[in-house]
Amino acid sequence: MLQRIQRIVNDVSALLFDFDGLILDTETPKFETWNEVYLENGVELSLQDWALCLGTSDTAFDAADHLAKLTGKTFNRDALLADFYNRSLSKINRESPLPGVVALIEHARQNDLALGLASSSPRRWVLDHMQRLKLASRFDCILCREDSPRVKPDPELYLLLMQRLGVSSAESIAFEDSPNWIAAARLAGVYCVGVPNQVSRHLNLSLADLILPSLAELPPGPLLAYIDAQRRARIK
Repeated sequence: MLQRIQRIVNDVSALLFDFDGLILDTETPKFETWNEVYLENGVELSLQDWALCLGTSDTAFDAADHLAKLTGKTFNRDALLADFYNRSLSKINRESPLPGVVALIEHARQNDLALGLASSSPRRWVLDHMQRLKLASRFDCILCREDSPRVKPDPELYLLLMQRLGVSSAESIAFEDSPNWIAAARLAGVYCVGVPNQVSRHLNLSLADLILPSLAELPPGPLLAYIDAQRRARIK
């Protein structure tokens, strides 16, 4: 196929993906579930507060602790978190990959582009869902929270991922949905495409080199050609 679509501009050899919110929308079900819990207790969870933990460690925003502070109530923390987990997981398990994701992954495989995934989530969380979606085996390298003591927006996971794939930042394109992840990609020197989901579209993604409403905006070949044209224009 045109010599691997001419390497998608001769020098791009790797596509780097986030997981939560980019491959699978886990963020909207989580936000909706926590908001249900908050409303059941007479308060509301703001998107601005929830956004603090998007694309980074869960410790960036403690929803259970925040609920207790807003309501003045004392909760059984373990029971509250277990209820949230079970309710949100039930919703997430009904989710399919976000539009355009599978087609782009398959296109990359067919054109000999390396595929990497970097996530601040635990490995078991990522792999369980990726295996359910039958996508885990498509990736050359998957790195998660356990692979680096520093999570996004620190660029370490990206730097390690590119090292494992044997590619440079100039050869890579990253796809991200949240401000923290976009910041990590930019700090790693990678051209970053922001693809917001239902939650992150309300956030400031202006650090992205390019923002697309969906990976299904165009078929994979034309989509990568468009991204590369924008990338080249940004580099000049």
